[in-house]
Amino acid sequence: MTERKIKVKSILITQPKPESDKNPYTELAKKYNLKLDFRPFIHVEGVPAKEFRKGKINLPDYTAIIFTSRHGIDQYFRLCEEMRFEVPAEMKYFCNTESTALYLQKYIQYRKRKIFFGKQTTADLMEQFKKHQSEKYLFPCSDVSKEEVPIKMRDAGYDITEAVMYRTVCSDLSDLAEVKYDMIAFFSPSGIKSLYQNFPDFVQNNTRIAAFGSTTHKAVLDAGLFLDVQAPTPQSPSMTMAIEEYIKSANK
Repeated sequence: MTERKIKVKSILITQPKPESDKNPYTELAKKYNLKLDFRPFIHVEGVPAKEFRKGKINLPDYTAIIFTSRHGIDQYFRLCEEMRFEVPAEMKYFCNTESTALYLQKYIQYRKRKIFFGKQTTADLMEQFKKHQSEKYLFPCSDVSKEEVPIKMRDAGYDITEAVMYRTVCSDLSDLAEVKYDMIAFFSPSGIKSLYQNFPDFVQNNTRIAAFGSTTHKAVLDAGLFLDVQAPTPQSPSMTMAIEEYIKSANK
């Protein structure tokens, strides 16, 4: 891929601002004197319990849950509460990363439950599933989910059901119409969809695009945009590390 190394002074992160000021993005902004803003390009709307019941998915039937995002965790436990289903203590939880797994503490006693997690990739999780082949898995997801996990699990013969528990909706970004950033960081194909839904005439010019995850990379390229920063990579497993690697080279 051809590189465009142009100095970065401002970055828009298309996600909610972290709750704590002690986070990698704040450190990055301080270190390189950046203007760094957060603005979710998409938001989540939960599927009501009444509508979820129409899908004929019976929550007590499942012995293991797979989470690849905090949204999945929030929406699963919301529906459990709305449907008055008490999650059994012996339920097994499989998470894509340790940070996702730790978020479970919001809803369960972490140390007393059976929780398994990978490091970063789908392959990490597949190794965990090999030790639990007889489970009946439930995968909470959004209406636009294109996750690799359920596809690979079905191919490997596991009993897995995808359950749409929330919808991904484009946010109103009209107030950003006249605001320009040197770099915009995306984390899902839905973020790219929101960009063009809000700004159909968007022209990239010198705006650098950073994207996390293979499906997001593809969405950027399919939209005819130039992908300047890719994450994760072996050298930069996080978005902040990938952006810093770019800045080190571009801001010389």
